[in-house]
Amino acid sequence: MRVYAATIAAVLAASSGASSAFAPSPQNSHAVSRAYRPSAVAGPRARAPTALASALSLDPAVAELYKRKPRPEYVPGRISDPDYVRIFDTTLRDGEQSPGATLTSSEKLEIARNLAKLGVDIIEAGFPIASPDDFNGVKQIADVVGNEVFEDGYVPVIAGLSRANQKDIQRAWDAVKGAVRPRVHTFIATSDIHMKSKLNKTPDEVVEIAVGAVTFAKSLGCEDIEFSPEDAGRSDPEFLYRILGEVIKAGATTLNIPDTTGWNMPWEFGELIKKLRENVPGAENVVFSTHCQNDLGLATANSLAGALNGARQLECTINGIGERAGNASLEEVVMSLALKGNEQFEGGPGSGKLYTAINPVYITPTSKMVSEYTGMKCQPHKAIVGANAFQHESGIHQDGMIKDKSTYEIMTPESIGLMRGESQSGAGIVLGKHSGRNAVGTRLRELGYDMDMDKLNAVFARFKEVAEKKKGGLDDDDLESLVSDQAGGMNELWRVTCLQTTTGMSGIPTATVKMMGPDGVERYVSATGTGPVDAVYKAIDQIMGVSVVLESYSMNSVNEGIEALASTRVVVVPTVDGPNDSAVMDAQTSLLREKKFSGSGSDTDIITSSARAYVSALNKLLTWHMRRMANGATEGSGAGDAVAVAGEAPQVVAK
Repeated sequence: MRVYAATIAAVLAASSGASSAFAPSPQNSHAVSRAYRPSAVAGPRARAPTALASALSLDPAVAELYKRKPRPEYVPGRISDPDYVRIFDTTLRDGEQSPGATLTSSEKLEIARNLAKLGVDIIEAGFPIASPDDFNGVKQIADVVGNEVFEDGYVPVIAGLSRANQKDIQRAWDAVKGAVRPRVHTFIATSDIHMKSKLNKTPDEVVEIAVGAVTFAKSLGCEDIEFSPEDAGRSDPEFLYRILGEVIKAGATTLNIPDTTGWNMPWEFGELIKKLRENVPGAENVVFSTHCQNDLGLATANSLAGALNGARQLECTINGIGERAGNASLEEVVMSLALKGNEQFEGGPGSGKLYTAINPVYITPTSKMVSEYTGMKCQPHKAIVGANAFQHESGIHQDGMIKDKSTYEIMTPESIGLMRGESQSGAGIVLGKHSGRNAVGTRLRELGYDMDMDKLNAVFARFKEVAEKKKGGLDDDDLESLVSDQAGGMNELWRVTCLQTTTGMSGIPTATVKMMGPDGVERYVSATGTGPVDAVYKAIDQIMGVSVVLESYSMNSVNEGIEALASTRVVVVPTVDGPNDSAVMDAQTSLLREKKFSGSGSDTDIITSSARAYVSALNKLLTWHMRRMANGATEGSGAGDAVAVAGEAPQVVAK
């Protein structure tokens, strides 16, 4: 690993106390490595150090950037420092409920590990009752990430969501109880419209159900119980005082107040938190939390209004993903508190100098990981993590940035793990077919990707394939597209080994596709379609033995020019009652819905790019289906069967 001399000088200057870690300055804009720091700790399971982390440890000033922030000792229902704000991340639960944002178990585990490096206090790992696969995913995170203790004693709380019934709660507890710090999060709706139209329950019945749920969770041995009155933002405050007081008596330790529909204005929501703290019996014995949806674009503002009025746990997601318009964005909430928490939050408990223990240098790597694995790209002007967040095109702005970076930047990109690198300082390298692995790896680290050697090798192999075809080298967008493409290969069962199409105005579009299956056998099929992509997809369906509906297909040119790289994204839904039926329970409606699977691919050839994206989505489907079969389901997965859905049977080429 190479550490630039300018970087060390910049870090030494920053660590000398001359300026805030978040304050921009002309001296601290150079690249540093993004690898996480070494961890050699005692506890249930110590996190193993990496080679990059060991290299960082050679220079204390560089390692200081990755040092974990101090936090009060974790105690359910109580925070010893009234200025400390717990960060509750629900990316793996509410975030995954975004249409098309399906995550595999291995992807969830990687994201959870990055959330732990980020330093979130609580990870809501999923909704265990939804399906056997969801249960196993939550349990894996609890057993692995929930037992990896950092050198400062930190280990994240692992939470599982449940409705307010014993079956759900038992399932959630069974999933999370293996963690050092397990939590059950149960909820029931409390607004008039929800109680009447959805639950068909009276307020008295809802109180009884809520108390019974918390009581049952406590009887299982769970000492950390979170209760949420769903749609609290539209609920009668007097009813909230009553039901919250009763669940506190039953054993709830955290009261989460959701603005489920994003209805409240910040001053409304802040006042609600204040009234609840003042009027709920036993409020002094619990931690108040916020969960704000973004339907009016106010999720971050409402969360901060909650903190201003005494909420000391804020629920959010990476990139703000979630149901409908999404949730409060973790990076926005955290950086707002990092920059303004010391001066703008007086009025609640404590001194008003609010802080978190988040390590912001891991924001960019975690954001990129979530974006790649869910297939949900951030809008370019997204605050903190958008592609344009630290870009300047206006001549006036550029002139100001050259003279003093603080003229137009209120934080440095390096503070959130986005290293500008030499290329943006006028001395970057051009990545082409003669570039080596070290050059590609260095640029990826500058862009915020912290990869192990296997992943880097896979991306580098694809880089070489594309660089041979593309003149002028690959720019940053090309490189990031290849990373997204390679992310879909984590659960690769089938891959395209050969592809040929014929089309035209007077002929019938025809495709011949050859694929390597999980059994190491190559098969090929020819098919016709309404166009070359349709023909390719029909051939792939026959070889892989799947029956799906293509719900979404999009293609973008990564950059300009005739040799531009094409990036394709697809979303598929298994055919209802077909061989790959994937019905799961929706956490919000409790109704069965078909699970969606997304895939992405890139290539200089648009047909190949389309095929790679489609196979990536189908591999996710088959991997998910095989896990469900292993958990007791009886349907066939189609993986490795290579049985044609329609047309001629696939031909075996070689063993």
